[in-house]
Amino acid sequence: MCGNPNLFGTVDLTIFAEIWGTGTSRLPAVGNPDQEDIHRQRWREALGRCKDSDLAAYGEAVLGQTDGATHSKLCGGGALLSAIFGNSPFLSQCLISDLPFARRLLEAGPDVAFDEAREAVTNRVPLSTETTNQIKRRLRVAKRRAALAIAAADVANVWQLERVIGALSDFADAALKASCRHLLRALHNSGELSLAHPEDPESGSGLIILGMGKLGARELNYSSDIDLIILFDQDTVPHTGDGGLQHLFTRFARNLVALMDERTRDGYVFRTDLRLRPDPGATPPAMSVLAAEVYYESAGQNWERAAMIKARPVAGDEQAGLAFLDILRPFMWRRSLDFAAIQDIQSIKRQINAYRGGAQIAVGGHNIKLGRGGIREIEFYAQTQQLIWGGRDPDLRVRGTVEAIKRLAEANHVAPEVLEDLTKAYNFHRRVEHRLQMTDDRQTHELPNDAEGLLNFSVFLGYKTVEAFTEDLLSKLQTVAKHYAALFEDEGDLAGTGNLVFTGAEDDPDTLKNLAEMGFSEPAMISSTVRVWHAGRYRAMRSARARELLTELLPSLLESVAASPNPDLAFRRFDAFLQGLPAGVQLFSLFMANPGLFDFVVEIMAAAPKLAGWLSRYPILLDGVLSSDFFDFVPDAVAMGEELSDAGEQARDFQDFLDIERRWANDKVFQIGAHMLRGRLTPVAASGPLSDVADTCLKALLPEIERIFSEDHGKVPGGTMAVVAFGKLGSREMTVSSDLDLMFVYDCPSNVIESDGPKPLPPGQYYARLCQRFIGAITAPTVEGKLYDVDMRLRPAGDAGPIASSLEAFTGYQKSEAWTWEYQALTRARVVCAQGDLGARFDQTMHKILTTERDETKLLNDVVEMRGRLRKEYGTDDIWLPKHFAGGLIDIEFIAQYLQLRYAACHSDILAGDTVSVLEAAGAAGMTDKYRARDLVAAAILWRNLQGILRLTVDGNFHAATAAPALKTVIARACGSVDFDALMLTMEAAADCTKGHFETIFS
Repeated sequence: MCGNPNLFGTVDLTIFAEIWGTGTSRLPAVGNPDQEDIHRQRWREALGRCKDSDLAAYGEAVLGQTDGATHSKLCGGGALLSAIFGNSPFLSQCLISDLPFARRLLEAGPDVAFDEAREAVTNRVPLSTETTNQIKRRLRVAKRRAALAIAAADVANVWQLERVIGALSDFADAALKASCRHLLRALHNSGELSLAHPEDPESGSGLIILGMGKLGARELNYSSDIDLIILFDQDTVPHTGDGGLQHLFTRFARNLVALMDERTRDGYVFRTDLRLRPDPGATPPAMSVLAAEVYYESAGQNWERAAMIKARPVAGDEQAGLAFLDILRPFMWRRSLDFAAIQDIQSIKRQINAYRGGAQIAVGGHNIKLGRGGIREIEFYAQTQQLIWGGRDPDLRVRGTVEAIKRLAEANHVAPEVLEDLTKAYNFHRRVEHRLQMTDDRQTHELPNDAEGLLNFSVFLGYKTVEAFTEDLLSKLQTVAKHYAALFEDEGDLAGTGNLVFTGAEDDPDTLKNLAEMGFSEPAMISSTVRVWHAGRYRAMRSARARELLTELLPSLLESVAASPNPDLAFRRFDAFLQGLPAGVQLFSLFMANPGLFDFVVEIMAAAPKLAGWLSRYPILLDGVLSSDFFDFVPDAVAMGEELSDAGEQARDFQDFLDIERRWANDKVFQIGAHMLRGRLTPVAASGPLSDVADTCLKALLPEIERIFSEDHGKVPGGTMAVVAFGKLGSREMTVSSDLDLMFVYDCPSNVIESDGPKPLPPGQYYARLCQRFIGAITAPTVEGKLYDVDMRLRPAGDAGPIASSLEAFTGYQKSEAWTWEYQALTRARVVCAQGDLGARFDQTMHKILTTERDETKLLNDVVEMRGRLRKEYGTDDIWLPKHFAGGLIDIEFIAQYLQLRYAACHSDILAGDTVSVLEAAGAAGMTDKYRARDLVAAAILWRNLQGILRLTVDGNFHAATAAPALKTVIARACGSVDFDALMLTMEAAADCTKGHFETIFS
């Protein structure tokens, strides 16, 4: 018994004993004494910084609280702190970082402390004025406190499992409701919704938030993700905005995930997963009720029926949620099951045994959730039988795992001893799971592999030795495995090798098991898709020979896909690739003869969806990969010219030449893209070769156009023409998807009136039509696609100006009519090809224009004004759009262009073409601070690398939250970062730094 309640002043041991229990026998011993000492020291350091003297005295007193008789044994709060300090770094930090709550927890107990944390979330007072940042902080602080209270109750063994998982689930419900109230009220305030009850936004809102899995069953573990399905009832939502409902609720879903999932300095609330919605790879994060109903009625699978067993409205319009589940009742609970459905249910069960190493029962490293005899086997033991029997017996339609087994036992589907065994095992496993997770707040289920770690963990669970824990654990695992294996006994050996069989109308359970063992997380999807291939539904699979070849390829194909970082995603993209193929025999034969080729294709499928799309449209690109030097080097401009010249000689006519040139350009861009994908070229380094490809194509195409054009119109005597590139081609900063900003300049003797052909034309008209033909040849879609898109808006007078300008007219316009923004564009101009000395004369003219003295104030004001116009029209808050994001490429390019126009009159070497070279020259010559120049160069390289790799790999905008891990790795590597998280930090720092420099220069 702890001693005198007044012995330690402010520490009332009697009250503590009433709340937490007497003695310390129920607390775990210290697993790591060194760790305990460290946390004790940090506790004292925190007390030393505490301005509340009473709190500091309390904290010091409770830390040394000992047995009243001997004063040698920690007692009461001292024992509880010791148990936490010596076993859980995460809980220790929670205590140390929040001393007032730590005292409240120790004095009032976990029930009161948890209730207060939850009430901090359910509080509706600040609903109308609270900002998003404020609610983020409120939720995260409350979550940390709730987690601490729950964990302390668990560690002290004063709460049973039902209370622990119930409290975790209750808090998640409360946090979701608070988040939904905040977001709905914001939509109401902005006029996008007109809520019937603004002070109770969820009521009648038509918003449905279904908790799935452990949240739905009110069985959350300590570090659970929460699985949600977000729906909206299109007939109920009080929508008053201009945009569509789908767009509104997609944005709502993303904002909800951010409120719950985003990590801030205060932590996070819950990791949030929306992938249990219908067909998550093809549907938005929020769906209409109608779309969901149609899906479940027409395409819902048995695994989705199993998942829906646990579905529960957890936030939003509860009545709408219950109504939706009522509509789904016939889908979830069938009164009778056909053979195929039962086989499918069996396959769900068999997938569990496909877990890597799942056939073995061990202790060190064993996965308490997915391993043999683990939590998942108990859950599926209940769910599979609920699916079979629940259609005819409504009493079995419950969400909780133990309750479901209890109901099955009452209905004589489960023996009483099995109920007892599985209940005990479930409680034991969940306790193990919680202690694993509360150690470091990690979503882990694997027991420590090393002896010391396993001993420490055993102590944290309350065991004195590893052997005692091992005995209990193995007993429970073996019991669960025995009862689980007894289900569907006629299936055969669950641990057998199995086959890869894709015949018949249904999935083969052994095949699903093998696919899961190979690393596919959705083996049923793989199986059904392969059956579609075999059915010949795709054009590429319609011939018997194609299907025969695919059958032979399939094992190695699946092995290659399984070896990728995201096998399911790579498989889906390969399926999309097959759908787009016009024929399959040639490609499958190529794969058969070159096994390594398919590994490269899988790499593209896993990490570069845009490149995968190219392959689907132009599978002939793979021919180039077979050349021995494909990955050795990218040819230089001279070699490119020779290659295209040789290829062009094979053309039968002009149309054939256009196709040959397009195939050659596609091959070269694909090769450069492959080098970028594999990290052999950074996007910045690749911009030179990409510019060479465009230059080579233009140089080869112009003579062909002139030759054909001259057949009708002859040539202009003494006339010459130049093709001038602006923008990314002009500065040689091309990406794989850049268009061409072009301008055409010509010159001829003043006495020439017309061309000398059968159909003569005046010089201006002659060159205008010639250039129109040239543009058409570049942009016209042939069977090989377009060569490039062309933009002519940077020519003198823009769209209102002539297609081709005489050198004299160009010079006059630049001297008297051009705007400052046109001079900015001119800093990146470059002659790609020219006849005679016109290129040199154009360069001289351009140099003279750019080195003209300018009014510094007017120049600065003009540049700032133009940047403001662009920001207003194209500005974005999406940092993954690095061109127009504040602190991104445009800001840096404007700085470089401003410096050129300001200083070129005295320092013409600043006219260096590309942005990085300009900034380096400016810094070296003292035209700007050298450290500022260094910052801007680094930022320019970062943004160009990011833009270049995104243009290669992603169609549309990039979304970090949903991007595949393989793609994130490729992006981080291309930008020179060690990982994706480091890249995001670097990007934020670069943007802030660039914004600061921009404001300094233009202030």
